[in-house]
Amino acid sequence: MAFAAGICVASGAQTQTPKKSKIPPALRKDAKISVEEARAAALKKAPGVIDEEELEKEHGKLVYSFDIRPAGRKDITEVQVNAINGSIVSVTKESAASESKEMQQESGKSNL
Repeated sequence: MAFAAGICVASGAQTQTPKKSKIPPALRKDAKISVEEARAAALKKAPGVIDEEELEKEHGKLVYSFDIRPAGRKDITEVQVNAINGSIVSVTKESAASESKEMQQESGKSNL
């Protein structure tokens, strides 16, 4: 019986857990929608594989940010989802080179 329930749960999961996830507990408690709901909204807007997800305050708003790689492509689409109401805040296409540069800048900030 537990096996059958596990299959139902697995088949109902439409989103995968990304390789890199930064969801701070301090911000998670302020979010009104779950990361799973936000993932589903982001993937509906930009289908593909989520490489990275993050919950952050940006421009005074609490947002989930997802880096999504379309199948067979090297570019990234960043989709931001409002963590309070689930609306799409922004959709930005980034090349592999600009994504790499952004990651280098972020790693430099964390060392400060």
